[in-house]
Amino acid sequence: MFNLLDLLSPHLRIAVIFGGTRHKEGAVITPTHNPRSDKTYEAVAADIAAALGRCGFAHVELMPEDMTLGERLRRFNANFAWLNSGGTQGYASSAHGPSLLELFGIPYVGHNPLNAAVLDNKHMFKYALQGLGLPTPRFVVVHFGESIDGPGVREHFQAVFGDGSGPFVVKPVSGRASLHVHLVEQRKDLSAAVAAVHAATENSVLVEAFLSGREYCIGVCGPLVIRGGVPTRQDRPFCFSALERTFEAGERIFTSMDVKPISSARFRLLDDGADAEIARGLVAIGEAIYTAFNLETAVRLDIRAGTNGNLSVLEANPKPDLKFPKDGQASLITAGLDRQAMSYDDLILTLLANRLDFLVTRRPSGVPNILRLLNG
Repeated sequence: MFNLLDLLSPHLRIAVIFGGTRHKEGAVITPTHNPRSDKTYEAVAADIAAALGRCGFAHVELMPEDMTLGERLRRFNANFAWLNSGGTQGYASSAHGPSLLELFGIPYVGHNPLNAAVLDNKHMFKYALQGLGLPTPRFVVVHFGESIDGPGVREHFQAVFGDGSGPFVVKPVSGRASLHVHLVEQRKDLSAAVAAVHAATENSVLVEAFLSGREYCIGVCGPLVIRGGVPTRQDRPFCFSALERTFEAGERIFTSMDVKPISSARFRLLDDGADAEIARGLVAIGEAIYTAFNLETAVRLDIRAGTNGNLSVLEANPKPDLKFPKDGQASLITAGLDRQAMSYDDLILTLLANRLDFLVTRRPSGVPNILRLLNG
């Protein structure tokens, strides 16, 4: 197969899109609420843009996801985009960027609007996991305006947990960086924790069984893999950076990266020998999720073991942290690239190549602009 990247690199005009700032003049018509908590991810977007430049893409521009996006894309004459945004404001905001790009007719690296919303809303993702028969901890959802002890919720809780007294994890259904996540030891303390998350997010809250085993992460993307600039194609999704999160003494759930930034001390890469069985289990889950959801770009999966050692999926991260590793800070999804004989730039090219290949071979009617470039 021809090398899409070689053919397209002189012609692609790539907009790398980060989250908008809702209180900035002209960003939105009316600033409202962001249940995920504000973060633009502009610095990581700059890392992605720099990598694309090093890889030979001369026409790359950063721009925010806000009311000005359409006009910025038009002025730049963009024919492709890379989404590195969690949204600017509102609910299911992770779906806003891809929805706009599909409206504009600009193909992009990123999840389609449906998958973006499902992956980012933990309860919807977990409902889907249950339907697929994939393991996830028991849970109930308490919508904004409801109480854990209110009618309907109380009965559902009893049906799910029985007389289970805890511990539980209480978390936002849509959030970032482990913010507003509470470990609750006893059933009697759930109401206060749920109310606290409701107050912070004005959104639904997930109450989940706490699993006391080890916690793992793994990245998964499409089957095209680029190493040293050379593409190869696997017969299955590519799983990489399998690692165990390491906890400090007394720490039982991962502390927010806003409080304690990710460093190499916060994880260990799995050993090919001693951890082979765990690694196989993580890969099996990663491949199953990527295939079942028909994903179109990378996710990072957070997975935890119970007391019996069985693995359960906690959540998916549809916009995994693609920061360039530097200054002692690390990215969980890039941590194991050297084990794959890959660099950061190889990963960026891998994600770009997978998306272009997917669009050209499986969605050709959606990318007439790319086909025109390929056909001269």
